[in-house]
Amino acid sequence: MSEDYRNLLRPNALPSVWCPGCGNGVVVKALIQAVSDLGWNKDDVMVVGGIGCSGRTPFILDFNTMHTLHGRALAFAAGIKMANPRLKVITVSGDGDTSAIGGNHFIHACRRNIDITAIVFNNGIYGQTGGQLAPTTPVGRRTITTMQGSTEPTFDLAQLALGAGAGFVARSTSFDFNELKGFMHKALLYHGFSVIEVMTACPTYFGRMNDMREPSDMLHYLRDTTEPVGEHAVEAIRESHKLLPTGIFREEARPEYVDAYRERVVRASGGMK
Repeated sequence: MSEDYRNLLRPNALPSVWCPGCGNGVVVKALIQAVSDLGWNKDDVMVVGGIGCSGRTPFILDFNTMHTLHGRALAFAAGIKMANPRLKVITVSGDGDTSAIGGNHFIHACRRNIDITAIVFNNGIYGQTGGQLAPTTPVGRRTITTMQGSTEPTFDLAQLALGAGAGFVARSTSFDFNELKGFMHKALLYHGFSVIEVMTACPTYFGRMNDMREPSDMLHYLRDTTEPVGEHAVEAIRESHKLLPTGIFREEARPEYVDAYRERVVRASGGMK
C-alpha cells in the first residue's frame, strides 16, 4: 500500500482471531481505507460490533469502539448517535447477528433512517459457534446442522433493507475489493441509514462443508455466484436472477431521524436550542 494505515489499528490486538482465508480482514481493510480517504479524525469515528466473527472488528480498530450484545449493535449505536450526533457511527455485524436475533433492530433502524452506516458481513453461516445453519445460508448448502443441505429459503438482506425504508442500500463481496471500498465511501458520506451487505468467505466452515477446500476456492465462489449490476440498479434486485446481484440499489435523500428529533425538541421548548 502506498499509504500507511497502521495508525487506525491497535497493534497490541493483532494478529486477529480470524482464520486464514477469512474475508473479514478484506472488509476491514476496505473500511479503514475509506475512512482514511475521507480524512476523518479517528476520534470522531465510533465503531460498534455485535457477537460473532465480525464482532471482533472493534478490538483491532483504533477508533472509539464498543463490543456489545448479540443482535444489539444497532440499538447501542442508535443511543450513541442520539447522545452525540457529531460522531460518525458505524456498526459491524454478521448475517446471523443482523437477520436473526437482531432482525427487529435492523428493520427499525432502516425505518427511522438514523445516520448510521451498517456493514453486514454475510458469510451465510454461523462461523464463531461452529458452523450452524443461518437465515442467509443458500438453499442446498450444507452446514453442521443441515448435513443434507438447507431446505430453508434464503433471507435477502438487501431486499429487507429496501422494504424497511433504508435510504442507502448496497451489496458487494470481499472478492470485489475496489468496488467494496467505493461503496463504503458513499455509504459513510450518506446522511441517513446506509446498509452495505458484504458477501464474504468462511473457508473453515462454509467452504469445507461445501467442497471448497482452499480459501481461493471461496473467492472463486463469490465471483461465480454474484453478478455486478453497477450503481442505482434497483430493478436488478427485483428481477429473477440465477446469480446474486451486487451494486447500489438505492441512494436517495430522506429526512434523517436525529435531525427531525432535535427539530421537534427545539419546537417543544419554544425555539430554545
